[in-house]
Amino acid sequence: LFWRVMACGRRSGDSKRQVILFILCICLCQSGAETLRYSLPEEMERDSFVANIAKDLGVPLSQLAARKARVVSEGNKQLFRLDQSTGVLKAKESLDREEICPQSDTCTLVFKIFFENPLQLIRGEVEVRDINDNAPVFSEKEMVLKILETASPGSRFPLESAQDKDVGINGLQNYSLGPNPHFSLAIGTAKDGVKYLELVLERQLDREEQGELNLLLTATDGGSPPRSGTAQVRIVVVDVNDNIPVFDREVYEVRLAENSPLEQLVVRVTASDPDEGSNGEVRYAFTQTSERSRQLFQLNRTTGEIRVVGNLDFEESKSHKMVVKATDGGELSAHCKVQVEVLDVNDNAPEIALTSLTASIPEDAPPRTVVALFSVRDRDSGDNGRTECSSDGDLPFSLTPTFDNYYELRTNAALDRERTAEYNITITATDWGKKRLSSRESIFVQISDVNDNPPEFTQEVYTMSVTENNSPMLRIGRMKATDADAGKNARVNYTLVRQEGKEQPEVSINAENGDVYILRPLDYEKVRAFEVTVRAADGGSPPLSAQAVLRVVVRD
Repeated sequence: LFWRVMACGRRSGDSKRQVILFILCICLCQSGAETLRYSLPEEMERDSFVANIAKDLGVPLSQLAARKARVVSEGNKQLFRLDQSTGVLKAKESLDREEICPQSDTCTLVFKIFFENPLQLIRGEVEVRDINDNAPVFSEKEMVLKILETASPGSRFPLESAQDKDVGINGLQNYSLGPNPHFSLAIGTAKDGVKYLELVLERQLDREEQGELNLLLTATDGGSPPRSGTAQVRIVVVDVNDNIPVFDREVYEVRLAENSPLEQLVVRVTASDPDEGSNGEVRYAFTQTSERSRQLFQLNRTTGEIRVVGNLDFEESKSHKMVVKATDGGELSAHCKVQVEVLDVNDNAPEIALTSLTASIPEDAPPRTVVALFSVRDRDSGDNGRTECSSDGDLPFSLTPTFDNYYELRTNAALDRERTAEYNITITATDWGKKRLSSRESIFVQISDVNDNPPEFTQEVYTMSVTENNSPMLRIGRMKATDADAGKNARVNYTLVRQEGKEQPEVSINAENGDVYILRPLDYEKVRAFEVTVRAADGGSPPLSAQAVLRVVVRD
C-alpha cells in the first residue's frame, strides 16, 4: 500500500501530496488495528450518549458525512447509531443486559465503524454494566419437605435455590432463615460457582409434639440498596418409614447430539427402596432444574426415563444440569444429578454480510483496488464453524482475508470496459464440517468508461468526385469515424485541418455526421483535383483524435 501511495504521488508530480498520502496511509493502518472500548449502565434512556467517536478518533466532523461514516453492530439487531453532525455514538434504544446477555457475567457488544474514500474499518466494544434491577426470585413460593421424625441431627435437606438475573455484586449473595428451634441453613458453592443451600436439622423432631413447622427463607442480593425475595418452607414431620430410596449413581453423565429427535431416550435413573408396599414404591420428579431444561426434557414419574421433548441447540446452551428427586410412598426422598452435554452438529450454513460495495469502478483502476468488504460467520463451533471463502476463478477479482472473518474483494488484473462492461461475481462461503454447508452471495460490479480509445476512420483516404459548375453547398459524400468508448468519450466531432499558406479549401464538413459539402461551383479547367485533411476528435478530457485525407476529383 505504501509503494502504491508513493507511486500515486509521483504521478501527480506533487511531492507535498506524496508526503500527505503517506501519512494518511500510516493513519489508516494504525486505526484499522485499534479497538475503541466504552461502557454504560443498562436501562439508560433511548438515544443515550455512549461516546464521542469523532473526538476519540481525531476525525473532523466534516469528514464523517464526506466519508459516509456509519456504525454496524454484530448480529442482526443494530443497537447503536452514529450522529454524523456531532460525531456522537448513541444507543438506539434502552439496553437490558439480562435480555441481551442472559446467563453471562459480562456483556460486551461489538460494533464496527466504517469509513469510505478511503475505506477504513475500526472495531469497537461497549460493555453494558449491570444495575440492580432484579430481585432474587424463588420458583416456588412454598416448599414442602416431609422429614421423618427419626431423622438424626445433622441431616441435610436440599432446598430450591433462588434465581437472580443480575450478575456480580448485584446477583444473589446470601440466604437467611427465620428463627426456629430445629433447623439452620447451610450455604455451599458448587464447582460452577452456583450457590446451593440445604436445611440442616439441629434438634430431633417429634411428630407427636409438633407435626408441622413453617419457616421463612429469604434470599438477598448485594445491590445498594439490596433487593430480596422470600419463600415459605413447610416442614411436614412424617411418621417412621425406615428406608429411603437409593439411586444406583449419584451423578448421571450423558452426551447428546443437538439434532437428537424428539422422544429419544436420554438416560434412565433408577432408585431402589427395600421397604414393602407403598413405602417401597418410588416416584421420580425434577427439582432444582431450570424452566428451560424442563421444556427440553421430560421425566417419566414411574420409570425414571428422561426423553427429549424439545429442540436442542448447541449454540443456545452447551450443557443442561438437572436434579431428580426419588420419593417413596412414605414421602422419603433421595436426589441424584443428571448432566447432559450437548454435542455440536453442522446445522448452520455460513452467513455472508455485505458491509461496503463500490457499485462502479473505472476501467483504469489499478490491480488490488478494493471493490467490496463483507464478513462471514457460522454459528456452529469447531470445524463446523470454521469457514473459507472463494469467488469465481475466471474473473479479474480475488478475495483477501482481513481480520475477524472479514474479506475484501479486490481487482487482480487490468480491466477493459470495451471487452467486458459489467461483472456478476458469486462469493461462496463453505464451512469445514464433515457434511459441508455453504451459502452464496452475488455482487454486481459495473465498469465505468475512461477515454482510452481514439476515433478510427473507416478509410485512410476518401476519394470523392464532383462535376464542374456544381451547385453551391452540394453534398458529395460522408466520412465516417467510430470510437470504442462510451458516452461523451465516444462522441465524434469532425473538423478540417487548416494548413498555413494555403488557400481556403473549397469544401466543408458537418461536425456531427461527417457529411462533405462543396462550398461553391468548381471549374475543371482551373482545378482538376485537391486534397484536404480531416480530423475526428472524441469528447473525452483530454480529447483523443485521428486524421484522414479527403481527395476531391473535379470531372469535366
